[in-house]
Amino acid sequence: MRLRINRTFVLFLLLAIAAVSACPALAQNSVQPATPAEKPLRAELALGYTYMHSNAPPGGCGCFNLNGGSATFAWAIKPGKWDLVGDITSAHASNISAAGYGLTLSAFTAGVRYLPRFHHSSLQPFGQVLVGIAHSSGTLVQGSNSATTNPGAAFASNLGGGLDLNTTRRFSIRLFEADYLVTTFNNGTNNHQNNLRIGAGVVVHF
Repeated sequence: MRLRINRTFVLFLLLAIAAVSACPALAQNSVQPATPAEKPLRAELALGYTYMHSNAPPGGCGCFNLNGGSATFAWAIKPGKWDLVGDITSAHASNISAAGYGLTLSAFTAGVRYLPRFHHSSLQPFGQVLVGIAHSSGTLVQGSNSATTNPGAAFASNLGGGLDLNTTRRFSIRLFEADYLVTTFNNGTNNHQNNLRIGAGVVVHF
């Protein structure tokens, strides 16, 4: 009888030790379930440098360069495929032509962006079409001989695209963006300006 009791006690003790040892693992599994898939990031903010090449004032090329910056907000309406986009760009040039005119040109545009997918690649190209308004200020448009009668608000259209390099889930590098920016300020000739906008910067994903 004693031998039977000892064997039963030892068996019970071993079962108790095994149960106690298993409790932490079971508790950990109950507290920390399998990690679900991360939610897709739907918004992004891009900040960058902007170089702009303009053909105003009219008459031949009349070309000059502007430098500034841009801020672009995008919201994914179909993640990885289509975005709604809002863009603010402002650039400045001084000493335009022999008269030394100055100009600050700003554009506020919104539209859609398409993102073709490159599988297993950190590169993300995009193309976009944006429309909105443009604003201009400076001696080029406000001088005594200026033909511009609508410097405060003119139609603007922005067509182009670019290429992003995804470095982490939260950050990307905008390697380049090139856009054809059209503005319709009155200039006494054709009331039409062609601007080439080139930029680069960083993108933060939310």
